Amino acid sequence: MLCVSFALFFPLGALPQSPPAATPAPVDKPSVKEPTERQQLQKAIEDAANDRAALVKNLEAFLKKFPETAERPQIYRALIESSLQLRDFSRAVDYSERLVSLKPEDISNTVLSIQLLNRYGDAAGYRRAVFYCSRVLEYVDQSPQKEKSPRVSLEDWEASKKKDKSSLLLVRGDLYQKLNDPANAKKDFAASYALIPSSAAAERLGTLAELNKDPNAAIEQYARAFALADSTNGGSSRVELRKKIGNVWRLAHGTEDGLGDYLLRAFDASTLAASPAKPARNPDGKEPYDFVLRKVADGSSVRLADAKGKVLVLSFWATWCGPCRQLEPLLERVAARYAGKPDVLFYALNCDDDESLVRPFLAQEKVKTPALFADGMDRLLRVNSFPTTVILDRAGKIAFREDGFDPDGFEKSLADAIERTTSGAISNTDAGPKP
Repeated sequence: MLCVSFALFFPLGALPQSPPAATPAPVDKPSVKEPTERQQLQKAIEDAANDRAALVKNLEAFLKKFPETAERPQIYRALIESSLQLRDFSRAVDYSERLVSLKPEDISNTVLSIQLLNRYGDAAGYRRAVFYCSRVLEYVDQSPQKEKSPRVSLEDWEASKKKDKSSLLLVRGDLYQKLNDPANAKKDFAASYALIPSSAAAERLGTLAELNKDPNAAIEQYARAFALADSTNGGSSRVELRKKIGNVWRLAHGTEDGLGDYLLRAFDASTLAASPAKPARNPDGKEPYDFVLRKVADGSSVRLADAKGKVLVLSFWATWCGPCRQLEPLLERVAARYAGKPDVLFYALNCDDDESLVRPFLAQEKVKTPALFADGMDRLLRVNSFPTTVILDRAGKIAFREDGFDPDGFEKSLADAIERTTSGAISNTDAGPKP
């Protein structure tokens, strides 16, 4: 951490105070006791007061007198901080590398040196930073599981390692690019993107492709960057990326016609790649009764085979779907009419890619309909838009389906369809998708 107060390294109250004055020696035999190393360090700090330039001067004089002092790590950190505040970047870089040499096992020191060399170094410094990056990447790869804190789950620990590797590869790629080594830069940017798809990595790959006179590759990478751009991943803003991709597109096509459709397809593909992969559920299910779904509340199983002979009312929805929120209270009112009829079951089947969003959403919206994860039922029934409401008859066949909904007519339409299904009077016109 670069902005730590020097007092944190040397809390003055913890340092030994000046000893009481000794009994005067005879005048003809004066005796002056040499201050201890610790006392001299304290004096160097106190004499500088709040003057950072004076502090650098005093600490360097102290190091010259006591080159092997045990306080070197703290002194080096203080010199780095003070040098940065004085905008003496070469001195800050120098002491950061001294710190790495002194304590190579402290990875945080190495990362600090990489950051400073990347920002303020020269060609030789970039090469050393590449070496440091490789060393830290090796450390991350080889760090044993026993180093994991018991308070951190294995999943979170692995995710943190992946994030660290992705970030380091991005930095090393930047260093290779500064060293005019585009082949290794591209390799690192691609590896970073493969670990965690990010706007920053895609943008860098786009820049390399543009410099290499490959407009199609540049368009593809800039479109990915545009799709993944946010305020936290270190890449450019969407406004800047829009200018970049527009420029390359016009150079390649002479006009921006078709760019909008291309960006939408890139957005769908990139956000899907960046989302955590969901395990396939019920991959072999060919009929509704083959499916076992999970309750959102506790993850317990619901076997649809147990509902044979009953009528199932299924509402497919997602947390991001505005009309789904509108539909839910209407569905609850219809469900309330059948509260005393165990042969009619209502389920809200969630289709979110990120399942972690679902439980908080249900709590906030106070949804009453029993909520299950769709777990592939949306695939089986080819649900492509939300909300979609489906009624399965007692044999598991579709008796009613409505894609989207009409707020004014939904309750009556659904209630009538349930009545027809429970009585066995099913109209063939109910079974297909509604516009």
